[in-house]
Amino acid sequence: MNVFIIGIGLIGGSFGKDIKRLRPQTKIYGIDINEDHLEKALELNIIDEKSNYEGLGMADMVIVGVPVDIMLSELPKVLDLINDDCVVFDGGSTKSLICKALENHPKRRNYLSCHPIAGTEFSGPSAAIELLYEGKTNIICEVEKTTFKLQEQALKLFTEIGMRIRYMDPVSHDKHIAYVSHLSHISSFMLGKTVIEKEKNEKDSFDMAGSGFASTVRLAKSSPAMWTPIFKQNKENVIETLEEYITNLQHFKELMKQDDFTEIYNEMESTNHIKQILNGIK
Repeated sequence: MNVFIIGIGLIGGSFGKDIKRLRPQTKIYGIDINEDHLEKALELNIIDEKSNYEGLGMADMVIVGVPVDIMLSELPKVLDLINDDCVVFDGGSTKSLICKALENHPKRRNYLSCHPIAGTEFSGPSAAIELLYEGKTNIICEVEKTTFKLQEQALKLFTEIGMRIRYMDPVSHDKHIAYVSHLSHISSFMLGKTVIEKEKNEKDSFDMAGSGFASTVRLAKSSPAMWTPIFKQNKENVIETLEEYITNLQHFKELMKQDDFTEIYNEMESTNHIKQILNGIK
């Protein structure tokens, strides 16, 4: 089996590592505009060989792990070049615009629209992690538009890796992911910005920073090249979540001004319920 990974970063590289572990006879080819990434992927044994789009005709599976704005132009090109028995899936964090861009493509049936809900704040081939996807949810959109035998081919791999599969339409996906992923990244970036601007000359303040601060701003280390296109593609949903979040922050500020710490306690206690929710989805 020939697997091509386009974009050898955290997402594509982690799939590569799992395929190497589970299917050692598979040959993995890497395509990336960054030559250093390809060399590093070879060094780390994520891929077996460097390639380019001209080689896609011999692919049995193509995994696309590039930023979502690049997917809009590159996925149609990939579908143009593959054979009829090849399945193509992506790991994009937005789905509506990508699905829209491919809806009339002659080989739409070869594409499976995926979003594996997994990752870290790191990027590039060195960020790839074996078992990253084990126990994680993979959202699949518009599954009915993919040829059944190609669905099976991808789903078999996801099952071997240990992923949970959930089906959702692209619009619902983008709305929900804005709350549980995109908003948290914005919060982290802006908290980091606030502290840097206020405390940039106060080394002692950063010496005082504990694990709570570190875990809260961890996502601010994420790649702007990846996240800016995500916010752009999901702009309407992200703005809606921000408006609700800002309303809650303003309400909290007003309670502080009013010295209403009883209500602040009640607000935090009611939010503690999130522990049960999060424990239930681990």
